[in-house]
This record gives sequence, C-alpha cells and structure tokens, in this order.
Amino acid sequence: MIRIDREKTASFDVDPQRGFTPLCPDELPVVGGDQIADELNAQAEFARVRLVSKDCHPAEAPWVTHSVDEIMQPVTGDYPNLDIKWPPHCVVGTEGNRLIPGLPDESAYDLVVEKGLDPHMHPYGACYQDLAETISTGAIEWLKKQEIDTIILGGLATDYCVKTTGLQLLRAGFRLIVNLAGCCGITEETSQQAIEELRGAAAEFINSSEELVNR
Repeated sequence: MIRIDREKTASFDVDPQRGFTPLCPDELPVVGGDQIADELNAQAEFARVRLVSKDCHPAEAPWVTHSVDEIMQPVTGDYPNLDIKWPPHCVVGTEGNRLIPGLPDESAYDLVVEKGLDPHMHPYGACYQDLAETISTGAIEWLKKQEIDTIILGGLATDYCVKTTGLQLLRAGFRLIVNLAGCCGITEETSQQAIEELRGAAAEFINSSEELVNR
C-alpha cells in the first residue's frame, strides 16, 4: 500500500481523449484506451484537486500525414518543435477531441490543460507546449500554487504523453505515483520502456487505486 496526504495530492488525467481510443479508429487508437475512466475516477477520490490535459490540434500541420507509410517518420524542414509525423488526431471541434465516456465534464475539473494548438508545435508532455520545455502550459505553476506535492498520474498513452508528463513532473520536484490500471500504451514494448524510464527517475507505481491509502 502507498500512503498519501489527500490535501497535498492531485490526480492528473493525461490526454484521456476519444482520438486515442478505438472510438476513433482513424486517429491514434490505443487498445483499451476507452476503458480507463473508472480507474481515473477512482484515483481522483484520493486527491484534493483534479486536472486533465487535452491535445487540441489543428486539422492540418507540418506534422500531419494522411499516409500510413509516413507515420512516425521524421518531419522535414525547419521545425525545431516537431519531431515525427502523426495522422490527424484530437482535432478541435471533432469527436476525437472529446474526453472518453465515463469521465466528468471538463467543467468539473479543477484545471484543464490544452496543448498542441500551434501547428508548428507537437508536445507530448502536459507541462510544456514545446519539445525544448521552455513554454509552460501553466500546470506546474498551478500545482505549486495549490501547495500540491504528490501527483497520481494516469491517461493515454503510457509510452508517449503519460511518460513525458511524468518525467516533467518529477523534474519539477513532485512525488509521482503512476496508476498502471489508469494507463494504456501503444505497444507493450515501448510501454515497458516508458515504465522503466519513469522508475529510473524515481516514480512510484501502483497496479490500481486499491493500493492507495489516505493518511
């Protein structure tokens, strides 16, 4: 069991959007991604505040590809805040941008973090808008203002946005608890690599929220 102080704990739902689930099969569907709402809701019971991040992308950008063969290939050109190509996903105003079924309305969260609006930026972590991590989304500053020192993390996908967000929070000095039942990854191999990277940076892990205990 892992003991936490609810008054100093936040629950962070990273990009739990329909565009990352089989509900939107033409975007970036993660197997099981639409099944994590109950666990995200359960972990939130152990926290005083709850955040959610969202990819809020334009329909067209230099990183967007409509070719299967180009997915995850390098972006060419002078785009320092882009790395590889992805299919269009989580486009503002579309079904893919919405939160998965079972989660609260966005208005029920204490903070909603929107990222990726700029077509020349494709961030993974929820704490910065750029890959160099110089343009803050405000999440870290908000958490510190709330006097939070512990984060319970879950969301989509384990091997990209969850991993990067977790590493950003650890570097910012927070205690990080990753809820494995509240995450799903694109592949088993890359998800395991992400877990090991987070563990090496001092993240803690639980198999589900049942392993949490409030002090």
